[in-house]
Amino acid sequence: MSVPFFDLKRQISLIKPELLSAFDSTLESGAFILGPNVQALEAHFSKFIGTKHAIGVASGTDALHLSLKAINIKEGDEVITTPFTFVATVDAIYYCGGKPVFVDIEPNTYNLDPAKVERAITKKTKAIIPVHLYGQPVDFNPLLNVCSKHGIKIIEDCAQAIGAEYHQQKVGSFGLCGCFSFFPTKNLGCFGDGGIITTNDDKVAEDLRVFRAIGSRKTYHYDVIGYNSRLDAIQAAILLVRFKYLDDWTRKRRHNANLYKKHFKDIKEIVCPFELSDSLHVYNQFTIRIKDRDALFEYLKTKGIGSMVYYPLSLHLQKAFAHLGYKKGDFPESEKAQNEVLSLPIFPELTEDEIFEACAAIKSFYG
Repeated sequence: MSVPFFDLKRQISLIKPELLSAFDSTLESGAFILGPNVQALEAHFSKFIGTKHAIGVASGTDALHLSLKAINIKEGDEVITTPFTFVATVDAIYYCGGKPVFVDIEPNTYNLDPAKVERAITKKTKAIIPVHLYGQPVDFNPLLNVCSKHGIKIIEDCAQAIGAEYHQQKVGSFGLCGCFSFFPTKNLGCFGDGGIITTNDDKVAEDLRVFRAIGSRKTYHYDVIGYNSRLDAIQAAILLVRFKYLDDWTRKRRHNANLYKKHFKDIKEIVCPFELSDSLHVYNQFTIRIKDRDALFEYLKTKGIGSMVYYPLSLHLQKAFAHLGYKKGDFPESEKAQNEVLSLPIFPELTEDEIFEACAAIKSFYG
């Protein structure tokens, strides 16, 4: 039996009539950019996360970019983040003219290590972007203490972590802004690109709405240089349908994660995902850690078992960021993780038989 890494078609088939109805209603409305669908999604999203505002934008990358613009990140400003993340986290800093400053990760969560953040702070540090990687919340309490002490703004990268909780509070409600992606492979995805920003700050929310709409509050009148980053109504309609199933999909992801852990409990070579106490991991990825990752990755290919490496080369070692002056060995935990992590199929429609098949292949690899 082959096991796909991800299969969105299964999920679509289960709710296709609802999706088509939402699509048809949007066509009949004639409102395709922002409008009532986006407003409804924003209201639903802000209530779900527990913030006053949610602002729909064109992508998760734009969510990060516009959030940094809203706090006036500019040339010469430093923004602390992790080298073990998708490139958009760092690209957004550059779009504003800022300089990324990397801090190493924790070996168990793969998230930014709060204990190492303070030593990276300088007079130029204006913000920090913690990433809730794979659906695991960042350990926020120590991070909040450091940022409060130094007056540093927090912009959360929640692209992989919708619904994740830290101490019974949803991610996206801790920082000044929470940035979410609706890329199709996310736990809540649309059928293209899309994103949203959460905030409790009224002024920031207003600025974000102006930035996303080409700098305009009134048609053909421009207050600032803005961007074309408006979430379209069809994507919002799709998301409103899919939102109804999110909690159930999260439960299924967690169920699948627990099945993997039971299968792997006697395989000493495998380190399963860690969960912070009093937190909720939503498993956008189920990422194991093994010493012989590349060999296992290739072996699973021969067995028809899907797997992926997120991420094979830390950002401080990427050619695009060589000018920052980082070198191999600067962030040992990130560099170790890049060589050892492997993500297995975890999507909600994955069957127990498929999980058994994937685990059996891995067990056979280890003899």
